[in-house]
Amino acid sequence: MATGSGKTTVMGMLAAWSILNKQNTRGDRRYSDTVIVVCPNVTIRNRLAELDPARGEASLYRSRDLVPPHLMGPLSQGRLLVMNWHVFGLQDANRVGKTAARVVRTGREVNVLETIRIGEKSTTARGTRYLSLADYQRQVAAGLLEVIKEEIDDSGGLVKAQVGSTRYVESDAAWLDRVLGFKAGRKQNVLVMNDEAHHAYRIRSEEPDEYEEADDEGLDEYYAEATVWIDGLDRIHKQVGINACVDFSATPYFLGRVGQQANRPFPWVVSSFDLIEAIESGLTKIPQFAVRDMSGQSIPGYFNIWRWILPQLKSSERGGKKSAAKPEAILRYAFTPIAMLGGLWQQVAKEWRENGTDPRPPVFIVVCKNTRLAKLVYEWLAEDSPPPGIPSAGLPDFRNRDDTINTIRVDSTVVAETDSGEAKSDLSGWMRLTLDTVGRLDWAQDRQGNPIYPEGFTALAEKLGKPLHPPGRNVRAIVSVGMLTEGWDCNTVTHIVGLRPFMSQLLCEQVVGRGLRRASYETEGAGAEERLGEEVAQIFGVPFQVVPFKTNKGGVPRPPAKTWRVRALPERANLEISFPRVEGYIRTQFATEPRLGSDSRTGCRSDADSTRSPDEGWTTHQPGTAHDIWPGETEHGIACGLSGGASPSDSHCRNCPGTGENLCGSN
Repeated sequence: MATGSGKTTVMGMLAAWSILNKQNTRGDRRYSDTVIVVCPNVTIRNRLAELDPARGEASLYRSRDLVPPHLMGPLSQGRLLVMNWHVFGLQDANRVGKTAARVVRTGREVNVLETIRIGEKSTTARGTRYLSLADYQRQVAAGLLEVIKEEIDDSGGLVKAQVGSTRYVESDAAWLDRVLGFKAGRKQNVLVMNDEAHHAYRIRSEEPDEYEEADDEGLDEYYAEATVWIDGLDRIHKQVGINACVDFSATPYFLGRVGQQANRPFPWVVSSFDLIEAIESGLTKIPQFAVRDMSGQSIPGYFNIWRWILPQLKSSERGGKKSAAKPEAILRYAFTPIAMLGGLWQQVAKEWRENGTDPRPPVFIVVCKNTRLAKLVYEWLAEDSPPPGIPSAGLPDFRNRDDTINTIRVDSTVVAETDSGEAKSDLSGWMRLTLDTVGRLDWAQDRQGNPIYPEGFTALAEKLGKPLHPPGRNVRAIVSVGMLTEGWDCNTVTHIVGLRPFMSQLLCEQVVGRGLRRASYETEGAGAEERLGEEVAQIFGVPFQVVPFKTNKGGVPRPPAKTWRVRALPERANLEISFPRVEGYIRTQFATEPRLGSDSRTGCRSDADSTRSPDEGWTTHQPGTAHDIWPGETEHGIACGLSGGASPSDSHCRNCPGTGENLCGSN
């Protein structure tokens, strides 16, 4: 399902269907009342929390009217867990808190083969282990690591090493209790839903990707992530049994290093609502790409900036398998398309301000190949510090000032560290909060109008001396390594520049997808002509060939309709008036004709045919006869009794004793 087309809603419908059917038919193994939702990062985990039935009226089941109120009780008897894939990793059994014991060796012994990257500090991110050079040499000397293969760069420095080691890890039973909890861990026959499931597949081949370069950051992390994710599901299935496993993804393709299946769709796809359909339906923005330039080439240079730049570099600047292209050389050619697209961004920002369309600024993204290039581009845009031989960017709206942050740099390490929800430092945690709130004007509010802050936000803001508004609301430009992160729901991205190689359409679609969420869902026209207005995202350097080119200028997003939030005052909650929700009407058919009996108060008796004699009527005078009813007036009467053979034709008006009503009675 394409980005923004309702994956979360479908997940909620599936969970409700399974849990409610299980509550109704406990012995039917087709259904499960325990649902496990696995996602790739903490951003998505927090967003998917609305799938938990325990949230009641704040859950997706009520906010989108998926489940009626009288079924919320049975639904909340089920159990729905949302977790990151990170919790699936086996932890050391010899651990006291977060510190591993060094003397006692208990638990299950496993031999581990892993790749260690040499970095500035020792850490773990997205399943990849980093060691400083000193820590690496110390562990090798102590016999903790068995070196199998080492890789060095052109200068002779150690880049990464393949090593073997012995770990003592928790048992499968202890792992299950930690991941699912004691109660859910005793449930059998569970339902699993994988969100962003292109991260979760079984890698069957270790063939190197022919296009893979030494500094392609993120590849090993993706492969490790897929392995840990699937291994965790295998353990769950082995111990409690998985009834069904349903995958959700906007890009259901194999990544690299899976043999001949690389970049092909998963063979288990059963339903598809792809990007083209979403664009045609108006649910997303329309991506615009470079279609021509002054060179006269059939494919313009800015359509694939990386491929356009590399042939122009000197051999000493180009790099290769063991080294990367020099960032200064890349920027020497890339500054022109960046500045050009930045000028288009300024025009859009001016239109938004003049039209009062949206108080938020449009967002400009530069996706870089590695951290060195990202750092150089960031200094050029945000600090107006160009390297020698390269002019200033000339984009003052992107420059950071003491009191305003307009441009941020997001390293893959920051994203990886915070994906699990455990930032290594306060600044990393604040950077993740900034990234997650780009394009968000205010916090969501509860029913009393109070802002709903993310967990730990107020304490971190107070500690760092930051204001309590969304920290990313004024961000205008993002310089990143990689494709940012799934679940990033900023809808004000209007321009994207790709400064990296794109060897598959999958990578292109992931980058383009960062800019496809609509900024406005206000409709245009009326009646049969009512539809969503056109919005576009302009893109350089991302050679996405699935979407047909579109060159016309997109419309300015329509201003949102003026709305008023109506809510009850908390102090008047005791005066709430509830109305029943009528689910339908039932027309009762009598098995036999009703018969009217006598009224003890009046002595009137009837034995009438209900199909011939009405029990209620209105009387008025006939033209040409004397009567005390004024012209046009009527009198309302209720039948108190009709004699057996009477019919409306031979009845007359009289007063019924005891009621005084003017009635139709027998002659």
